[in-house]
Amino acid sequence: MDRPRITIFDTTLRDGEQSPGCSMNVQEKLRLAQQLDRLGVDVIEAGFPIASDGDFEAVQRISALVRQPIIAGLARACKGDIDRAWQALQGAARPRIHVFLATSDIHLKYKLRISREQCLEQAREAVRHAKSLCADVEFSPEDATRTDVPFLCQVVEAVIAAGATTVNIPDTVGYTMPEEYGQLIRTLREKVAGIEQVTISTHCHNDLGLAVANSLAGVQEGARQVECTINGIGERAGNASLEEIAMAMRVRRDRYPYETGIASEHIYPSSQMLAEITRVPVQPNKAITGRNAFAHEAGIHQDGVLKNPLTYEIMTPQSVGVPDSRLVLGKHSGRHALALRCEQLGHPFERRELDEVYRKFVVLADRIKKVQDSHLLELIEEVKAAGKKIPPTGAGLPFTRAASAVGSTSESHPLPFPAPAPGSVAPGVSVTFGDHHSEQEDYLWGV
Repeated sequence: MDRPRITIFDTTLRDGEQSPGCSMNVQEKLRLAQQLDRLGVDVIEAGFPIASDGDFEAVQRISALVRQPIIAGLARACKGDIDRAWQALQGAARPRIHVFLATSDIHLKYKLRISREQCLEQAREAVRHAKSLCADVEFSPEDATRTDVPFLCQVVEAVIAAGATTVNIPDTVGYTMPEEYGQLIRTLREKVAGIEQVTISTHCHNDLGLAVANSLAGVQEGARQVECTINGIGERAGNASLEEIAMAMRVRRDRYPYETGIASEHIYPSSQMLAEITRVPVQPNKAITGRNAFAHEAGIHQDGVLKNPLTYEIMTPQSVGVPDSRLVLGKHSGRHALALRCEQLGHPFERRELDEVYRKFVVLADRIKKVQDSHLLELIEEVKAAGKKIPPTGAGLPFTRAASAVGSTSESHPLPFPAPAPGSVAPGVSVTFGDHHSEQEDYLWGV
């Protein structure tokens, strides 16, 4: 059975750039757009051409040089914005004008100071004008999730009749809950005439930490485009994270039976490029792209990962472009990870000999956040100086590992991952000990 295709609309260069401190110049935008092309996004929203000469130039240059994705330019629902967007987009192989107009009563009253009737007419005329210039027109009713639902249906129906090809439903202020957002998409599909002729899109903000959950709820109810950004950057708390959406669909195909065009091995390089350009680092615990996403410090986790990465990793680092897993030596680490790192540094130990290093390691790790190789070598030298028996480098390997680094082999199983067989060991990994003891004792010793 063919899986429905979800269009990935990347707005890192437009909404993402609106994140405080994340502005980019023309050359930086062009460089990132070329990386987004390699990543496999379907639509690149390159900027807001009316906003500045720099934004206009960025959209124009990206349109000329990045030929595979659709290139979109944002415009308010007025003739000047739309004309300016079209001027910037004319060189694109696949241009799209993205028109937006607020529809919630709070925006109409306090921001736009227009009535619902005026809003409806302005939306209709703006889409009609954009359609006269460009075949591909997207319309967004800003603050859709706080808009009166019957009125929202009326606006969406009007812009479809005027020629919109994509209707985006923004949760502009990150207010809605997943079940509410899913219900809103379902209602539009049931109530709006002509809705089957257009693509329904999601655009969710992360003010309550639900942008990805809301986007996925929308997809489950029939949305076939997701608007998102690299690293989830964007206004205030950010947008739905592209990497989280793409990998949720890939890892959990049983719950999200959809396809995207994302080449996932380019996710981490894209994340790192954005962080380099904006000088805004990725938070360490960020899903998929944070430095701790494939790092393990707890001894129980390290022991499991050394035996089979599937015990604690639901995807391989290589599947998203991360070079490798990392075992971090800290106060929660166990002998298993410590023994592996000592071996990699050229000091393999018998079990009882390792215990002496481990005792000193625990004392040190309780004082500092992370034990570096230099610290570990000092401990080894200290044990040597105290007259402990330390086997020479390469002399006897009671604790061996075929691969020199965790997860150094390429991705060896399709996603979603099958459950590992009981007692299985990670491919390319051999772990043995000098003393004979049961698997359970081996596990406990590892922590």
